[in-house]
Amino acid sequence: MNSVILIGRLTRDPEVRYVPESQLAVARFSIAIDRPPRKDGAKQTDFPRITVFGKQAENCERYLSKGRLVGVQGRIQTGSYKNKEGQTVYTTDVVADRIEFLEWGDKSESPSGDSQSRDFGLPEGFQPIDDDDMPF
Repeated sequence: MNSVILIGRLTRDPEVRYVPESQLAVARFSIAIDRPPRKDGAKQTDFPRITVFGKQAENCERYLSKGRLVGVQGRIQTGSYKNKEGQTVYTTDVVADRIEFLEWGDKSESPSGDSQSRDFGLPEGFQPIDDDDMPF
């Protein structure tokens, strides 16, 4: 089984390219994921590269920006290539089947850590609710 689910913040804006033959969109970006703290309290972070295709790739380019919180569901894929010096470089990527936007807002807005003042930019017809209004 090859399945992965990650939640993290984008480390850069998504970069979209199109496959020349089919015009299929391909978006690439990386996210920051904190590891559990070590016994000495030191924090470590991983930065997996994410690749997503098609309409989801175009949506990532349109709505995501550096710092946004996302959920990624997909699979791990490894590969290799020869660099300019002729050395083999090994790669590991997450090929996403699904991207969940966990923070909403205009792409030009930078995400804020203050959840009380954050403008979520919700789609038309949706309204934000306070935790106090939740029935559970």
